[in-house]
Amino acid sequence: MRNLKITISYNGTAYHGWQRQPNNITVQEVVESALHRVLGEPAAANGCSRTDAGVHARQFVFTTNINNPVPCPGLAKALNGLLPRDIAVLGCEEVPPDFHARFSAKGKEYVYVVDTSPTRNVFSADLALHYPHPLDENRLNSTAELFVGKHDFAAFCKAEAKEHLATTVRTVRSFTVTRENNMVLFTVSGDGFLHNMVRIMVGTLIYVNENKRTEDDILRSLSTGERSSAGVTIPPHGLYLNKVFY
Repeated sequence: MRNLKITISYNGTAYHGWQRQPNNITVQEVVESALHRVLGEPAAANGCSRTDAGVHARQFVFTTNINNPVPCPGLAKALNGLLPRDIAVLGCEEVPPDFHARFSAKGKEYVYVVDTSPTRNVFSADLALHYPHPLDENRLNSTAELFVGKHDFAAFCKAEAKEHLATTVRTVRSFTVTRENNMVLFTVSGDGFLHNMVRIMVGTLIYVNENKRTEDDILRSLSTGERSSAGVTIPPHGLYLNKVFY
């Protein structure tokens, strides 16, 4: 039995996230179907994360155990010939039996993209949040430092998701806000992220930009877990899983 580490990228617009669901099309379902067709045997794709509906991935890793002796370059080429245009295999390598895409990961980096153009771009409408308002990236870059470090992020998690967690403590290693012309990039890395955590943190910074929240509100959310002190959960289509660290 071979253990393969396969890295893909995908545009999540057409999918209800990564995780297989009974009544919705997902990236995992499409990938596993392609694997089955290429290998002639069922193959489970164990993903590094569960991305939500509409979320994208520039680098998503999954592991799969197979008996087929097909070389990795040939498998990658065959999969790319079968997969739809919004999913692509970037790499394939054989790894030790105990390597797991999710449990072996040391951290992840996400990017949230905000388009501040006065008029929405119809060609990137599903790839960035259109926010046609002044946005002070320098102020928000400074404010984002409040999230860096080990904190209880209970206030920055989808409520029903917290019921199934042993802890809501996570470590954010870096959080920057930068501008590339009309695009503002919120880039955050950490050892792990709660459900909707990045989208709520970015939504809170947007509220700070609009003077609906303050730095004290962020500190209050981190110390008390009060969701009301944080900001809105912004839409998923501006979010990208950017890197996975091993």
